[in-house]
Amino acid sequence: MSLRPAPDSSLSAARRSRELTGTVGGPAVDVLVVGLGATGAGAALDAASRGLSVVAVDAHDLAFGTSRWSSKLIHGGLRYLASGQLDVAHESAVERGALMERTAPHLVRAQPFVLPLTPLVSRGQAALAWAGFHAGDALRVTARTARATLPPPRRLSAVETRRLAPALRADGLRGGLLSWDGRLVDDARLVTAVARTAAAHGARILTRVRALELTGSGARVRDELTGEEGEIRARAVINASGVWAGGLVDGIRIRPSRGTHLILREEDLGPLPAGMHIPIPGETNRFVLVLPQGDGRVYVGLTDEPVEGDIPDVPEVPETDIGFLLDVLGSVLNLPVRREDVVGAFAGLRPLLDTSPEGHRGTAARTSDISRRHAVLTSSEGVITVVGGKLTTYRRMAEDAVDAAVAGRGLAAGPSPTASLPLVGAASPAVLDALVAPRHLVRRYGTEAPAVLALGERDARLSERVLPGHPVTGAELLWAVRHEGALDEADVLDRRTRIGMVPADRAAALEAVRELVGEGLVSRG
Repeated sequence: MSLRPAPDSSLSAARRSRELTGTVGGPAVDVLVVGLGATGAGAALDAASRGLSVVAVDAHDLAFGTSRWSSKLIHGGLRYLASGQLDVAHESAVERGALMERTAPHLVRAQPFVLPLTPLVSRGQAALAWAGFHAGDALRVTARTARATLPPPRRLSAVETRRLAPALRADGLRGGLLSWDGRLVDDARLVTAVARTAAAHGARILTRVRALELTGSGARVRDELTGEEGEIRARAVINASGVWAGGLVDGIRIRPSRGTHLILREEDLGPLPAGMHIPIPGETNRFVLVLPQGDGRVYVGLTDEPVEGDIPDVPEVPETDIGFLLDVLGSVLNLPVRREDVVGAFAGLRPLLDTSPEGHRGTAARTSDISRRHAVLTSSEGVITVVGGKLTTYRRMAEDAVDAAVAGRGLAAGPSPTASLPLVGAASPAVLDALVAPRHLVRRYGTEAPAVLALGERDARLSERVLPGHPVTGAELLWAVRHEGALDEADVLDRRTRIGMVPADRAAALEAVRELVGEGLVSRG
């Protein structure tokens, strides 16, 4: 069966309702994907771009789970190189290059980082880090990523270091090391772009549809908006539900690792032309990252702590994580950051595959030492599960999962084209630079930025900022409902925009967002 490609990539409540009605209890599709984080959305796009008929479901929203809680970095694999995982490091560098140069140059750009050489960083540690940054640049070469895309590392004087990171303490500062990596404007926006690109290739993207039970030939599902249950039949089923994967397929053991970030106001740290790598005392290959967001906020992270017990929908941030990050941050700053300066915090759970012997989970390595390799596993019933990995390599994970589905189920499909398939909004830097739209819109919407801007030009109210000091406008809220599949204010506040990451900002914007979202849903019927 072949679904006709949609006329455009727009996702909306009306499209969801129409496609859900035609899917549940309908003819079998080639591929059913469960989970619409980065990997699940990527699998939907990969399969659809090969000409297969695809349905992808999620119990909540696009990027509801781990894919919205990352550091927003597209890593080149340096950390994995240092731990001897050469294949993982190379794969990361290759995927970073694809995102920056071909598939999503509007969403991913080069980010400078300063590693300050404070008295806490020995000369031996500095030499090791410097060698590592050069090894990372060698990875860029092997991945064939252009020098213009990612500049080389270089040494900085103390004056240059403080110019890029003015908040640093000057006493004892010997200088710094400058390196570059890939940086997403927003991880949830990447997932939205992938899902919409899949929709443009004919995939049915169905949020608020919970998979209750999986088999090799489909799933029993429930529409979370109405409570109605039914069956979706498929020739192949891919379980891409991340940390929840073990709840749908027997024999999958996930060892979640919690990565916590703090959110600070930019004025508490001063201007930050670059991010920072702050070495963690006693660790040779781990850093706390300081990440300016360009919207008045700064993220500080991250931790790597094992999580036991049931997996929550939204992980809580323990005070121990907050204290740890503040202590590391305070070791290099001129003025301390206090607990009351933390205006928000978030935690994501990495879906690491537990490979320890059965019954020996407690003796496994620290989660920071567990391999970030992904795995594609097929159950006795034929359900394909993809787990492990990381945000940077979502596309390769998706490709491998679809390859397994094609081979295992004898589907008629060629090789994956997604390594060079531009996502919605993508264009060359020259084209993006020539767009007549504010730069913050271009960075978030790419070639669609003029269309978002036009909504505000037709209605002056939509051109106003939703929240003082935050760049998001009413036009972006309306766009989220009409074109990006947002079904309520939580979708808009917490994933299409990131206003909701700071509780006080969320509360201040809620009423305006609720009104605009309601208007958008009514206008699209």
